[in-house]
Amino acid sequence: MSAKKYVFAFEEGNSKDKMLLGGKGANLAEMTQIGLNVPPGFTITTEGCLAYLENNSSPAGMMDEVRRYMQDLEKKTGKGFGSPDNPLLVSVRSGSAMSMPGMMDTILNLGLNGKTLAGLIKQTGNPRFGYDAYRRFIQLFGKIAMGIADEKFDEAMNEVKKKHGAQQDVELGAEQLKELSQRFLDIVSTETGKPFPEDPYAQLNVAIEAVFRSWMGKRAIDYRRQFKITKDMANGTAVNVCTMVFGNMGNDSATGVGFTRNPGTGANEPYGEYLVNAQGEDVVAGIRTPKPVTEMKSEMPALYDQLMELRNRLESHYKEVQDYEFTIEKGRLYCLQTRNGKMNARAMVITSVEMFKQGIISREQAINRVNPQLLEQLMVPQLSAQFKADPLAVGLPASPGAASGKIVFDADTAELRGKLGEKIILVREETKPEDIHGFFAAQGILTSRGGKTSHAAVVARGMGKPCVSGCDAIEIDVREKRAKVGSTILYESDVITIDGSTGKVYPGQIPTVEAEFFPELQELLGWADGEARLKVFANADTPRDAERARRYGAMGIGLCRTERMFNDPDRLPIVQEMILAESPEQRRNALDRLLPIQRADFKGIFKAMEGCPVTVRLLDPPIHEFLPTAAQLEFEINHLRGLKRAARSINELPETLKLLDNELHQQYIASLDGLQAALKKYQDTNRDEDLLARKEAMLKKVFILSEVNPMLGHRGVRLGITYPEIYAMQIQAILEATAECVKEGVDVHPEVMVPQVCTVEELKKVHELVVKSRADVEARYGVKLNFKFGSMIEVVRACMRASRLAEVAEFFSFGTNDLTQATFSFSREDAENKFLPMYNEAAILKDNPFEVLDVKGVGRLMQMAVLWGRETRPDLKVGICGEQGGHPESILFCHHINLNYVSCSGPRVPIARLAAAQAKLNEAKYGANMFS
Repeated sequence: MSAKKYVFAFEEGNSKDKMLLGGKGANLAEMTQIGLNVPPGFTITTEGCLAYLENNSSPAGMMDEVRRYMQDLEKKTGKGFGSPDNPLLVSVRSGSAMSMPGMMDTILNLGLNGKTLAGLIKQTGNPRFGYDAYRRFIQLFGKIAMGIADEKFDEAMNEVKKKHGAQQDVELGAEQLKELSQRFLDIVSTETGKPFPEDPYAQLNVAIEAVFRSWMGKRAIDYRRQFKITKDMANGTAVNVCTMVFGNMGNDSATGVGFTRNPGTGANEPYGEYLVNAQGEDVVAGIRTPKPVTEMKSEMPALYDQLMELRNRLESHYKEVQDYEFTIEKGRLYCLQTRNGKMNARAMVITSVEMFKQGIISREQAINRVNPQLLEQLMVPQLSAQFKADPLAVGLPASPGAASGKIVFDADTAELRGKLGEKIILVREETKPEDIHGFFAAQGILTSRGGKTSHAAVVARGMGKPCVSGCDAIEIDVREKRAKVGSTILYESDVITIDGSTGKVYPGQIPTVEAEFFPELQELLGWADGEARLKVFANADTPRDAERARRYGAMGIGLCRTERMFNDPDRLPIVQEMILAESPEQRRNALDRLLPIQRADFKGIFKAMEGCPVTVRLLDPPIHEFLPTAAQLEFEINHLRGLKRAARSINELPETLKLLDNELHQQYIASLDGLQAALKKYQDTNRDEDLLARKEAMLKKVFILSEVNPMLGHRGVRLGITYPEIYAMQIQAILEATAECVKEGVDVHPEVMVPQVCTVEELKKVHELVVKSRADVEARYGVKLNFKFGSMIEVVRACMRASRLAEVAEFFSFGTNDLTQATFSFSREDAENKFLPMYNEAAILKDNPFEVLDVKGVGRLMQMAVLWGRETRPDLKVGICGEQGGHPESILFCHHINLNYVSCSGPRVPIARLAAAQAKLNEAKYGANMFS
């Protein structure tokens, strides 16, 4: 049996096998094989990386393969690796199956040493170019392969620039760069205790292993965790060894990054940036602020035409917006890599619709192309159109949306303060890949250098976070933790607002407004609705929520929580009066006052959702939740008792003061008048003669109602059976609102839902209240009422008894939040705060089951309940109204078990609509085994 093959030339690699070659390697192979001008090279597979990480050494035979492929590269290029006369230099670049821009390491100009540098200078006749390449190589190799802090090299660079009066590195001549290279070599020997390696093959071996190790670097791990990149999606990084081509050989050379369409707006226009006489890292790292690629049309017209030809060819071949890198060496254009472009949600939607209309992709591809989770970005706030003010500064609009927060100048502080719940804006000169943990914590990113394709811009767009880059009016002093804009000084924790759509930066917090749907999104979601089988409802508790949900495309209300109406400050005292009642009559008195309020609420929601079903859940939480806590009441009672004692003492003071001499007596009387006035003002504010008695009665009730485990206690249907007058009032309010709508000609489809049911006998008890109220309302209003009666399924026993419950219930709605708690025996709040993150990290659980439906446990219960329920009632309507109802993977499962609808929060409705369509379009790809 032959040894495992770890290395593939670009000409021989399988361009479809991204798991083996990584995305970059697969695309380099494909570009080479379709005839694009790609510098020759080869890819070391992800299997080589995994073997290295497992054994902390390269697998047997791998470096021998690398040496053979380097010899082939010498033949292809006519150059020699390590040759002092015609040296071959290579780049060593990472590349996993999933795009992770900037998260792993790259080393350029590898193969340089004292001898090959002399050969490069002799060959090109360009000493400046040679020393520029050399100093870059020393710094990158020193940082990545030898672990030397970037700041050491940056300080040396700044010293040399200052010494020679240069603002930018391009202003340094050959002698100055030679001086800088020597300083860099000295830094390496000082920091490591050994000289910089001269042997090119030793350099190559160390570089390959360093890139392998970067797969397990902190920023790469953080990125995979944030974007939920699992091992079956990308496992290990490939290493691409590619012949160097140089964009820093003079003014007829350049380097740049382009997108085949605008990744910020989706516009079908040339988009990108370039730098003359530079290398690629200068663009993506934001070290220099580059020029828009459109300027190349006048600066290098022939090469601009070639670049546009490359742009069109890439998109027509890959049928996807491409993010590509290019280098121009002495007037010749090379394509160094391409990958699917990371775009914000708006751009993804617009390009999907336009590419379908241009015949590049099918309608099904257009629907499948957009990740549903991305649509959450479209709900990001925007600055109000009415807001008018002069900005503090203006940079480049690198990633849209608006965000306000406290300034933070480093990623570690951003992460720390973000975890504490603070809203922060990360402000940097330029961001580096190792700042990724700060991105996750920040509301937005502001940089003083870099362009629209810099690291900060690309990563922010992928996250859907606002970003303003290249804002050079801001002078940032990271050490002193302050920034200066003209005469304005900004310190850490000062609040600013950035608008990533315009590039403007404002002092303070600026009001924002909800984003509006745009035509392409409406069109795409319309196509999605036409494909989907699942309906998408929303959870909404007020007419305003219902109106917003309808704007988002909700086809009904799957959960209207009546307790949210009780919590209104104007109604809470009536609810508390009902709870404190000592008899059913007193309780009904309070309920009679709540009845018209609830009826008006329901009527408003029914009207907002005219023509669509509205599912109203009867009261669910324990009633003590509507009372203050015992600790709060005890504090207030003690305070009131203290006031009574103070009042008594103040009233007795005048007699005591008579014993004082006259002058002192007058002073105390004046003080006493002020004290009495303050006391009176307080008493006027709390002008309830029975306030203390009421608080004491409430405290007594809190103790009576307190439970050891309220979530498993006296709540839901148990409450409705114990106090039937509560449910009777709510049912009457629902049916009266329905009757009024019918009389007004409003098309209504109400549904009454009972929570926490575990036995059919409970359901029957509540159904009796419904039958009685229906007869009464129909008689009084003279109308026929049409509505459904059903049950939430959130108790494990309810799943097991679904066939019996379906005898009474016309619909089921899975409350997966409670069902998940019951199935796992997890308290959601405690689990998420204490051990769930560790469970996910240790792969004990793949996902947080309160975010992503647990298909193997909770899902099995749901599947059985649907099956058994429909055996009793074939037309049983079944949906889900838990948090997972808006999660794409959960929606896929809901489609698989033939639910009728999912219900989620209003802003997640667009996500669910798209996910429902994708579930239908891709159902053939997913067999039953994926849920086993």
